[in-house]
Amino acid sequence: MAAQTRRRASVATATVEDGQPATATTPSPLYIPELGPIQAYDQRVGDGLLRNDEHQRGIIQSLQHLHEELRHYRAPPVVHPTLESLKPAKSLLSWFGGGSKTPLGKIPSGLPRGLYLYGDVGSGKTMLMDLFYDTLPAAVRTKTRIHFHNFMQDVHRRLHRMKQQYGSDIDAVPFVAADIAEQGNVLCFDEFQCTDVADAMILRRLLEALMSHGVVLVTTSNRHPDELYKNGIQRDSFVPAIHLLKQRLHVINLDSTTDYRKIPRPPSGVYHAPLDAHAASHAEKWFRFLGDPDQPEPHPEVQRVWGRDIVVPRVSGRCAWFTFDELIGRPTSAADYLELMRSYDAFVVSEVPGMTYRQRDLARRFITFIDAVYESHAKLVLTTAVPLAELFVSRAEMLESMAASATAAADSGGAARSVEDVMSHMMDDLEHNVEQLSKSNLFTGDEEAFAFARALSRLTEMGSQQWVERGMGLETAGGKEERDNWAKTRSRQMEDSM
Repeated sequence: MAAQTRRRASVATATVEDGQPATATTPSPLYIPELGPIQAYDQRVGDGLLRNDEHQRGIIQSLQHLHEELRHYRAPPVVHPTLESLKPAKSLLSWFGGGSKTPLGKIPSGLPRGLYLYGDVGSGKTMLMDLFYDTLPAAVRTKTRIHFHNFMQDVHRRLHRMKQQYGSDIDAVPFVAADIAEQGNVLCFDEFQCTDVADAMILRRLLEALMSHGVVLVTTSNRHPDELYKNGIQRDSFVPAIHLLKQRLHVINLDSTTDYRKIPRPPSGVYHAPLDAHAASHAEKWFRFLGDPDQPEPHPEVQRVWGRDIVVPRVSGRCAWFTFDELIGRPTSAADYLELMRSYDAFVVSEVPGMTYRQRDLARRFITFIDAVYESHAKLVLTTAVPLAELFVSRAEMLESMAASATAAADSGGAARSVEDVMSHMMDDLEHNVEQLSKSNLFTGDEEAFAFARALSRLTEMGSQQWVERGMGLETAGGKEERDNWAKTRSRQMEDSM
């Protein structure tokens, strides 16, 4: 029955009206290797896969300029530092903690200037990166594309392994950078960000070391470099990395009047359902739909990450089902979620409560999970106790915040607004209300408000029928090609490391 349901269901194909096509780790067979970004864009517009956008077309010219530079660029051979050179110098200063870091090589004078593409949610960052990466010229011998969070996880894993092997006082950054440089003359980051003090402490030296080996960096981000790690712990240690990004990469604002996520999609009704027997049936239905139709009965599995066990209580095929408490209520981390993304293509999370200010740790953990699902192109179904707009901000907190600002509104002659009006306004234009949200007493700062808005925007997108049914081989919509494209995208996103 489940298999028949799949065959009968309608689906909107992943033609990319939202500016974000599925891509693979190798150039698409539709486009010859020497085709540049602007030609590929014209071809996709002509094929009806993308909508023409003059603002985006201007930005793609910048991609084209770098493409032309890379046709004639030859990265220098990577020279690994010796292990002896990475050990701290034995000097009088070192006895008092004054030992210096290993000197880095000079950045080659002929290194092409990279690109830093930033913009709000829905500005087409992924599509632009796809165009650039898929059309890299044949002169580029090696290339790597990786989500920045995965990249930093991999870097810390390598640094930890070296310190275990050669001692904790070794300066492992130059050696790790050389290893990475061998795997990519061009290194493309999706979603560059810095939210962790451990990342902030090493990023400048890591980026500079990569550039010293002739690595060209291209990255997307939600923030201008000056806004990265804003108000973070020991931010002074990160400021040199910001200066390096601005000096060595062209910083380009992608924001335009078109928001590709607001193009209408068919509703799926995946999310809000009261936490009752109906909600349990709702979760069961989706679990069977997304799981193995031949062996739908759930069974438990155990995944291991960094020597620890992650118990997955219900599995069917490539679909995992957790209650919120089973997944988020226990101490889990981004590394756990990334491991789950490698093992499963779809997730059902039931009994999701509305979270209040006192549950910010749960909310942050849940947002990290949402980001991992979205970035891996996996599927997500939730049953929640409250509507999306109240998932991270309770109705009582909203009333309290409105009461705090009511006096100011009255003094300025402003009209009072209902909770429904405020929440509706927030959901209508989340990404453009981040600044207003961050100034309220509901969030601790810009980073938290931005993460909240992005999570709700991503949940809304993942709730579409197009997202949920993507890649399921539904033959009524040319399903095989769509399924293959989705599988390739998943494969690229889920590479263990570079």
